[in-house]
Amino acid sequence: MNAFQPSQFPQQPTPQQRPPAPRPKRHLRQRSYRLMAVESTAKIGVNVAIAAAAAAALIQLIPHHMSQQAKLREVRVEVKQMEKRVSDLQEKLSRNLDPRQANSIRQEQAFKFEPNQIPIVVTKQEQVDNEAPESLP
Repeated sequence: MNAFQPSQFPQQPTPQQRPPAPRPKRHLRQRSYRLMAVESTAKIGVNVAIAAAAAAALIQLIPHHMSQQAKLREVRVEVKQMEKRVSDLQEKLSRNLDPRQANSIRQEQAFKFEPNQIPIVVTKQEQVDNEAPESLP
């Protein structure tokens, strides 16, 4: 509190200094509103362009997606067929490796029969329609 304080001399206006001219506030407000309008318009334009690009990309992806779905369905059908074939082959393998069925498998593959079995051969009978006997009067 007992510190020295610089003495202040009264300021006298100098002939070179002019009081600052008041700026027109309306002009600044209008300019800031225009700037905000231009900025908002630019933002909206950029967002519309991004949305259009995204829509175009989706439109191009839809046919690709549909073709991939069709291929996937085909693959699933083929997988089901292969699973059935694999199960059939596994059954055949288990039958072929079964020692109790060795004789029946040998007979099927070699067409050989045991001595107490008689092979039966089925042939087609020929029918002659024109040679049918006529009835007697």
